[in-house]
Amino acid sequence: MKPVKFVHLTDTHMNAPGKDGQFAKFQLADKVVQVFRHIEETGIAPAFVLITGDLSHEGDAEDYAHIRKLLDEGSERIGAPVHVVLGNHDHRGPFREGYLGEQPSEEPYYYSHTIDGLRLIGLNTQVPGSHNGNLDETQFSWLKQELQTPAPKGTVIGLHHPLLSIGGVLGDHILANREQVGQALSGTDVVAVLAGHVHSNNIGLYHGVLNVAAAGTAFAGEMADAEHFRMVDACSYNIVSVSPGEGVSIQTVALPTSGTEFFKFSFAALATQH
Repeated sequence: MKPVKFVHLTDTHMNAPGKDGQFAKFQLADKVVQVFRHIEETGIAPAFVLITGDLSHEGDAEDYAHIRKLLDEGSERIGAPVHVVLGNHDHRGPFREGYLGEQPSEEPYYYSHTIDGLRLIGLNTQVPGSHNGNLDETQFSWLKQELQTPAPKGTVIGLHHPLLSIGGVLGDHILANREQVGQALSGTDVVAVLAGHVHSNNIGLYHGVLNVAAAGTAFAGEMADAEHFRMVDACSYNIVSVSPGEGVSIQTVALPTSGTEFFKFSFAALATQH
C-alpha cells in the first residue's frame, strides 16, 4: 500500500495581532506562516497537517478566530487539511467559539478522521487551569471502542501531553494516566502517538508503540545549567511517513532562527508553570 505522509506541528502559541501577553511580542504566528510557506516551497505535499496543542498562549475567541483564518490560508496554500488538538494553554470555550464557530462549551474536543486509509485520532488531554495532562474516562472509553476496528493503514494519535518519560522534564509534564493509556494502545493498530508540550524533540517506544514529543514552532526548551531551564528562539516541524508493513519514519525540519534566549527560570519556577 502507498505510504501516507503528513506534517506534525506543535506548540504554536499564537495570538491575534495587537495583543498583549508573555509571548505576543514575539509574533509567533509569523513562524507558522513561514512553516506553511516552507512546506509549499519544498513540495512535501502532505496528506494533512496535525497540530498537537497550545495553539494559542492563553487565547480568547478573537485569538482563535485569527488562528483559524491563518490555518485556513495555510491549508489552501499546501492543498491539505489542518487538524488540531488542544493543549494546556488553550481554552475550550473560546476555542469552540472563535475556531469552530460554535457556542462556547467546556466539553473536551476529540475526533476520529480517516485520511487516505490512515486513521487520525485527536484527544483532549488538558486539565483546565493546570499544566498537567490526563485523558478523562469518557474519552478513554471512546478510544478503546474506536480502536476495536482497525483502519486500513493503521492509526496515529495526536494529543498534547506526551506518554514518554523525558529526561530533564518534570514528571507532571507527561500524561498522568499514561500507563493506562499505553496498555490500551498496545496490540492495536496504533503505529504512532504524537505529542508536544515539552518543547524539545523526543522519540521512543512506550508499550511497544512509537511515541514522538516534538519541539514545536514557537520556541525550544533546554537545560541552561543544573538548576535552570531556558526558552530559546527556534522553529521546527516533523514530516511523518507511515508505510504499512514497513514502519514509520520521522524527519525533523529546523527553520533558521536567531537562537536568542527568550526566558530563563529555575526548575522551582518551572514547576509552577502551566
